[in-house]
Amino acid sequence: MADDKQAKRYPQNLQGVLRLAVDAGSAAEGQEPVEPMSEERKLWLREALAEVCKGQMDEVEKIKQCLAVLRQEGMSEAAREGDDEKDGDDRETAFEILSELCENLDNARDLMTLGGLQLCTSHYLSHAQSGLRWRAAQLIASSAQNMPEVQVHLFTIGALPKLLQLTDSDPDPTVRVKALYAVSCLIREQEAVLQAFLSHDGVSVLMRAMQSDIEKLRTKSAFLLVNLLTSHPEQKDPAVSMGMVQQLVSILRTPHSPLHEHVLGALCCLVEDCPQGLKDCRNPALGLKELLRQRSGELQGKEESQEELDFCERMRLLCFHGQQSDDNGMDR
Repeated sequence: MADDKQAKRYPQNLQGVLRLAVDAGSAAEGQEPVEPMSEERKLWLREALAEVCKGQMDEVEKIKQCLAVLRQEGMSEAAREGDDEKDGDDRETAFEILSELCENLDNARDLMTLGGLQLCTSHYLSHAQSGLRWRAAQLIASSAQNMPEVQVHLFTIGALPKLLQLTDSDPDPTVRVKALYAVSCLIREQEAVLQAFLSHDGVSVLMRAMQSDIEKLRTKSAFLLVNLLTSHPEQKDPAVSMGMVQQLVSILRTPHSPLHEHVLGALCCLVEDCPQGLKDCRNPALGLKELLRQRSGELQGKEESQEELDFCERMRLLCFHGQQSDDNGMDR
């Protein structure tokens, strides 16, 4: 009896069905002639596929239900009176369910088709409640990552400038962090969206974020800046002309934090194959040579800071190699 139950067990997802098909194909490649599939076996496979499709349909229904909750925002104030707190909680829960569902690419596409991303962009990114603003940004990020079709859709409906504005000036720290994450998901591997990011002065937004007092925002913006300069070296000269070297060095003079590793990484990008960036770093008025010497000494022997130390030494080599012997004398 237990064997019968085991034999009748359906695959739990599409991968299971595909594995079953591969196994069947492998058997067909053997030397033994394959018998025609029995009617019982055909019925079992049809039922297995139906179960998988039903699971996907169940998730689409969940998306529709969550969107119905989010669309209740338009009801009359009289009907909503006294229910604001409860409705806020319901909408936050709906956003959390959607964010989890949209880690699946098919669900992200379904959310887009059903108008969910339009609703997020047009209404919830500018909502009065910060908890709904950051959850909307998080849902946009979950849907856009690794999904070009969704990235283009969000760009077309104007999500990027709204997310940049939230990153730059929202009064709630969580909103700013989530909005920046959504920006990074939106521009990833999308040249047209990246160009729009640059035309909306996105690099300045990153620089201001790096100088904020929100540690997560500072670190994430520095990481995004390094990735941008690495993948698009043509942006080095415009960044240097904006005074980025001076701004980054001023950040290095703040109390030490994990942010500094990314700042040094950005400086390394700006001096490689960028004569003006190198010239700015060598300017004696900046005091970068001495700052790097001190920082290298502080980081020696700290295994957790090895990457930052490597950036320090790389900067010293790139910018001040001719004066290395003087540095060694000072170290002694």
